[in-house]
Amino acid sequence: MSQRLDYKKAAPGAIKGLGATSAYLTQCSLPPMLIDLVYLRVSQINGCAYCIDLHSRDLQKLGMGVDKLVLVPVWREAGALFDARERAALAWAETVTRVAQTEVPDADYAAVSAVFNAAELADLTVAISLMNAWNRLGVSFRMVPGAVAKASAS
Repeated sequence: MSQRLDYKKAAPGAIKGLGATSAYLTQCSLPPMLIDLVYLRVSQINGCAYCIDLHSRDLQKLGMGVDKLVLVPVWREAGALFDARERAALAWAETVTRVAQTEVPDADYAAVSAVFNAAELADLTVAISLMNAWNRLGVSFRMVPGAVAKASAS
């Protein structure tokens, strides 16, 4: 895999805007682990190897164990391993990421609204939307995952 384009150099103003949104999310009331969990799930759905690598490592740094990390794609079958807020956030991430197929049903909105207040839900949706944007850049321009770059350098 080789990178097609360095989008950071090609569109620095746009990347600055996405970066500002990322910075905002680090200051919001949602816990960093929940945000990274959503980032990982969205990236798995979109098939962004760069972001899957990055956010898996971020979650491990934040203290998520491998047992939980490897079950993110099948979180519904993982029982109590994911708490109520994590399950609601993951379900919301899936329906919002697949908006063209799901049309984000009222039942999904009601379920996530039962667990998150209005500000949290807005921030969660911004995080999901942002990761979808980053994934489209990563996949389109073939961003090389850190693990691949490291292996290639060896």
